Amino acid sequence: MRVVDLFAGCGGLSLGFQNAGFDIVGAVEYWDTALDTYRLNFTHPIYKLDLSDVPSAIKLLNTMNVEMVIGGPPCQDFSHAGKRIEAERAGLTGNYADIINAIKPRYFVMENVDRARESHAYAYAKDVMKKAGYGITEVTLDASYCGVPQKRKRFFVLGILDGEDGFAEEWLTSHQSTKEMTIRDYFGSNVLGFEFYYRHPRNYSRRAVYSIDEPAPTMRGVNRPVPKGYPGHPLDPHPIDDSIRALTTLERALIQTFPAGYKWAGSKTDIEQMIGNAVPVNLAEYVANCMKEFVVEQPDYDGFQQWLRKTEYTDRVVSDIISRLKRANRIITGNPDPLYLYHLERSTEFIALDQSVKSQIKKAVTLYLEYQQY
Repeated sequence: MRVVDLFAGCGGLSLGFQNAGFDIVGAVEYWDTALDTYRLNFTHPIYKLDLSDVPSAIKLLNTMNVEMVIGGPPCQDFSHAGKRIEAERAGLTGNYADIINAIKPRYFVMENVDRARESHAYAYAKDVMKKAGYGITEVTLDASYCGVPQKRKRFFVLGILDGEDGFAEEWLTSHQSTKEMTIRDYFGSNVLGFEFYYRHPRNYSRRAVYSIDEPAPTMRGVNRPVPKGYPGHPLDPHPIDDSIRALTTLERALIQTFPAGYKWAGSKTDIEQMIGNAVPVNLAEYVANCMKEFVVEQPDYDGFQQWLRKTEYTDRVVSDIISRLKRANRIITGNPDPLYLYHLERSTEFIALDQSVKSQIKKAVTLYLEYQQY
């Protein structure tokens, strides 16, 4: 399954899908520091491109034989931490949908903050994707129930071309943990070496001290030390003293479920921002494992074409054979196996075809089965 990650950032979504067994063949990002970090951790190419330039994005993706597109358009203007308005960056959600509509991958996954679900930008994107023929599942997931020691709500939209709405809701609900994952659950009792830590609140009406026996609060793009003027809060589980400190950059990355050996580029400020922006790796893997349940493998059209040319078929004949195989796959979806012809010949749509057309389609499928044995 050939997957491309748009708005790839430092690679949390890519790594989760790669861990689940998907073949990430490329990624797209515009921020240079995120590009540098991504390249340090993956062997496939990542391209620098402003995805608001939809024609250029379509041109690039059309060269990559994409079967699935994943991505999280920048969400600052949707977030609880932002101004809660839809400004220019929110338009990238619509750009994502326009790209999907143009290249029509079989599958897509879009990720954003939870409040994006109620935005005008998402309403536009949903309308575009529905008119393009996608069945979609919309779900807000709390990462702490999906293998991440952090309370972090993210909105996911999963799409299948010509599929049914809500196709993945039952899987996504039934496979969640029955309890939130705490930091102690994830790291064990002795790995981190502390019981309580400081996370700077947006204002002092909120608590700032947390225990490792609860999920971490959402990792944000800033990480501040304990200020001298912090007054404490009644809900803090431990008073401020010399034992209380903010999490380190590495600890924050680990709580986002990046592996300890993940490499980071840029300044400390840049790294903190990338960590705060990222999709937790384990949450991405949870969604990827869901998509695996609904993926139907398609024929290897590229390899088949190359094999046909080596068998001395002309380009015109090769094009005709591929066209007939694709027509067969519209009738019986999936990668042909020894029973494929049996089911094809008994389908109502196939039976209704002209005899010569049926013969041509069967010949194309037979050749593909020969190619698989090659």
